[in-house]
Amino acid sequence: MAEPTDPLDALHGYRMPAESARHERTLIAFPCREELWKGRLRDGQLAWTHVARTIAEYEPVTILARPADVALAADLCGQSTVEVVEMPLNDSWLRDTAPIYVKNGNNRIALDFGFNGWGSKYLPYDDDDAIAQRWSAHTAHKTVRVPMVLEGGSIAVDGEGTVVTTEQCLLNPNRNPNLSRAAIESTLRRTLGLEQIIWIPYALDDRDTDGHVDLVAMFIKPGRVLWQGCDDWNDPEHHRLALSRRCLDGALDAKGRALELVDLPTLPYCEVDGERLPVPYANLYLCNGAVIVPVTGHAADRSALETIQGCWPDRDIVPIPGDIIAFGGGGPHCMTQQVPE
Repeated sequence: MAEPTDPLDALHGYRMPAESARHERTLIAFPCREELWKGRLRDGQLAWTHVARTIAEYEPVTILARPADVALAADLCGQSTVEVVEMPLNDSWLRDTAPIYVKNGNNRIALDFGFNGWGSKYLPYDDDDAIAQRWSAHTAHKTVRVPMVLEGGSIAVDGEGTVVTTEQCLLNPNRNPNLSRAAIESTLRRTLGLEQIIWIPYALDDRDTDGHVDLVAMFIKPGRVLWQGCDDWNDPEHHRLALSRRCLDGALDAKGRALELVDLPTLPYCEVDGERLPVPYANLYLCNGAVIVPVTGHAADRSALETIQGCWPDRDIVPIPGDIIAFGGGGPHCMTQQVPE
């Protein structure tokens, strides 16, 4: 009798494309976890649908919504080109729960990594863990289940075999306590088509994700990374980010290039209902023809947007209010997941 085939063998030759590559669409989930929003659920829903309508000016957008919320989601999206698809949900952060796609030429596979509520911080999470399978069933996309917990916000890839990630998150025992660093690296290489894994110690000391790298780093193109700094020496984030920057600056990628960093020196904060929240510019979202950037009215907004425009001169730079999204626990990148063409 033949030995059972490892499902991950089907991924040989596939690679996760860079976010800057062309998208078929963007996926967003309609906010629904009432306890998360502390009385501001409707504000969150308005913020999410505003982002959806904005992205829909550049590429198709699909909002996933609980059955009871489908009509409301469609109403808040108005007469835009946003599609609403009914699906059970626990939360609204599709960067971490929707499938991660890999490609081989024109072939595409949706990866279904495990999801455990960011280390079992938010319960239940069973519907969110099932999103990748349910979305793939809805679209008839080929899917491979990967036996490892991985959130999309914990990785940044260049599309040419390089990933940047944080020890703070991926090596946290609340994610994959039975996997060694070497085992995690092996799974990343096999599933995402990686050749070089660059570890940095920290991202932000955020309350939910244990240091997702997408809060501080985004590949502009292979060999070049947009980096979120913190120029306030009195902010504990300053020292954490300075250390991680030293680890990333000049690190060699899969092609042997030394990484060049483009700095966003100021980390802005906002205050919502007495809660002080970071709103990193680097948690932006690249869609077809545009860059969606969270802003707060901070004095550094203008210079940050100018820096970002210099990174993507052929795209529109579109600022969106980041305060309510941050209150919910993230930013434009956290709430979106791209489906590549």
